[in-house]
Amino acid sequence: MIARMATNPHPIPQFPAGFQWGVSTSAHQIEGAASRREPSVWDAFTDTPGRVKDGSTAAVACDHYHRYAEDVALLRELGVGAYRFSVSWPRVQSTGGLDFYDRLVDELCAAGVRPVPTLFHWDLPLSLEEAGGWLNRGTAERFAEYVAVVVERLGDRVHQWITLNEPAEHTLLGHALGTHAPGRQLMFDALPAAHHQLLAHGLAVRALRAAGVADIGIANSHGPTWPASEEPADLEAAGFYDLLLNQLFADPLLLGRYPEGIDALMPGEPGDIEADLKVISEPVDWYGINYYAPTRVGAPQGSEIEFGGVTMPAELPFSVREIEGRPVTDFGWPVVPEGLTELLTGFAERYGDRLPPVVITENGCSYEGIDDQERIAYLDGHIRALHRAMEAGVDVRGYFVWSLLDNFEWAEGYARRFGLVHVDFETLERTPKASYGWLRDVLRAQG
Repeated sequence: MIARMATNPHPIPQFPAGFQWGVSTSAHQIEGAASRREPSVWDAFTDTPGRVKDGSTAAVACDHYHRYAEDVALLRELGVGAYRFSVSWPRVQSTGGLDFYDRLVDELCAAGVRPVPTLFHWDLPLSLEEAGGWLNRGTAERFAEYVAVVVERLGDRVHQWITLNEPAEHTLLGHALGTHAPGRQLMFDALPAAHHQLLAHGLAVRALRAAGVADIGIANSHGPTWPASEEPADLEAAGFYDLLLNQLFADPLLLGRYPEGIDALMPGEPGDIEADLKVISEPVDWYGINYYAPTRVGAPQGSEIEFGGVTMPAELPFSVREIEGRPVTDFGWPVVPEGLTELLTGFAERYGDRLPPVVITENGCSYEGIDDQERIAYLDGHIRALHRAMEAGVDVRGYFVWSLLDNFEWAEGYARRFGLVHVDFETLERTPKASYGWLRDVLRAQG
């Protein structure tokens, strides 16, 4: 039997003065007001029967578009110093679309909460998808143009920016496996989408620098890869998985090169790739990491595997295995706080002085209920694991919890609740959970 988590009775260790504490959300998952923006790839995806498990859409979601003042008040009471949200590219393309973000940023500043926008969190305008989407190099150029428009409008009050959220997942789930929007099932032919997102990041960094921004990062998802055994086939499979999900999206940014063998799979001639890598590796001021759990990986098993709500095809050159003997979230994800320490110390060892300061841009879990003691135990364990990595010498500057609100959890619909605040999706009433009160008290103790 898997044991339940228990909260450590000792106080959370003190973090350095100036450490950034925050919470995260994304536009498509909470804003609603779909009629007040252009359609996105997620609108087309959720309108297709069978794509979302409960058949829901994000047309209303948490209605943050109309209730943002109430949500900012929750942030102020929670005591976080920063709020990571995303700007909806489809909304910006609509008439008056930036007006909402003007109001939101003003409300955050008045509440003493630092706005930290993410410029792309998976909701590509449908018009761009119809023109080729992330398989089209021109989308990276359109992204830089959009970034310039947003920073011109908000840059007088917003000083910390995130370019992209999780290009690895957007490539794998949206373009390779088809379980997320835009629903393409290209397998390894999806790699151009990875390259063009990374290029978009580099072009966005240049656009932000041109506007005078000096605080730029990205939110990449990473986690340790654990081989299923020491057998050569399992070690080889785990190494390849780690290359795809970790190095493919970190090496170009931090080292200016793709892992060996991957560059040959990217679009264009070698000289073009080399030129693009100079753009992709534009220096960032910090490196954002979204961490949830390690992944146990072995050799292919010759059949489809259902893992974490995703069907992994049999033809993949690896198989994802269960991590046994650990508590699991309501999503079935293993709870492994020490994996965060392992990840951060491993990154510091791999990249050395090429690794800028790190910010944990997402960490959280899905549990039902308002008295969410499991979430408290999860956050307690991960915050302590983060502190141990810092004691080991990793330069970590911030930690953002996913998420402020229960929300539309992509292909899972409303079945997964990651929020510190419960949302009744019938009435839209907000109710702070036990974890909200726990985190508020932790932040007050930090001073």
